[in-house]
Amino acid sequence: MRSHFYMYLHSVFWDISSNLVKVYFEKSLSQDTSIGNYLRLMVILFSLLCCFLLNITPGLAIPVSNNISPSIYSQKSPSVDGIGKVYMGREIARVMGHTGAGWLERPSREVEEAPSKLIAALALKPDDVVADIGAGTGYISLQMAPLLSRGKVFAVDVQPEMLEIIKYLQTEKNIDNVETILATPKNPRLSPHSIDLALMVDVYHELEYPQEMMEKIITALKPGGKVVLVEYRAENPLVMIKRLHKMSQKQVKREMQAVGLKWIETKNILPQQHLMVFTPISRE
Repeated sequence: MRSHFYMYLHSVFWDISSNLVKVYFEKSLSQDTSIGNYLRLMVILFSLLCCFLLNITPGLAIPVSNNISPSIYSQKSPSVDGIGKVYMGREIARVMGHTGAGWLERPSREVEEAPSKLIAALALKPDDVVADIGAGTGYISLQMAPLLSRGKVFAVDVQPEMLEIIKYLQTEKNIDNVETILATPKNPRLSPHSIDLALMVDVYHELEYPQEMMEKIITALKPGGKVVLVEYRAENPLVMIKRLHKMSQKQVKREMQAVGLKWIETKNILPQQHLMVFTPISRE
């Protein structure tokens, strides 16, 4: 009975939030900044209301399956922000749902996370092909795309609602080198040897099947390709992000090594996050 009630809430909240997000993006592109600011506030407040009523972390959590391989994963009682699935000693965090779209597009994000520094640090070449795994609203994808004059961005996400927002925004911004891909929890649906870089910004800790997903991503890398993970620093208690949504360098390196990735460097240029670079061991 409780699950049916949550499903009903999901339907109601999605209808309302979809309209709010659509109107917000339309108005944000107009000259009426007062309306845009008001709608931005409405989107953020409504997202927080959803979180409160459903007792989850920002956005509506995506349902997770109970198909857990005992050789890789174990199960525990879920914590407030987790799904109860444990991988290499770490409980996997709940996914930020599409109702958190307004938070992903917040004006303060540049100050808080410095995504412009992140993108500059990637040293993208004009003909690079980049996969933005867990692209969300395309906040990062749409900023990388103009730098790839002869390349492209694959904006990959498991939520069709997020991909619809990306399509809308890329049309409004007249960006034609971003291709959206609807992934599954186990497969990013990227062709083998098709990308130069796989980027995950505050995403890896939420992957429901991290080992399977990373193996597919490695297969998609071209020779010399790299994986870049950006995660909030678990080592720093002053980073005010919930515990399961942060990762330590030690844990990230351990999990990447398990799938055949070697740590190359960590660029300490972001205010709150690690920027960690990896490459497949067999392709050094």
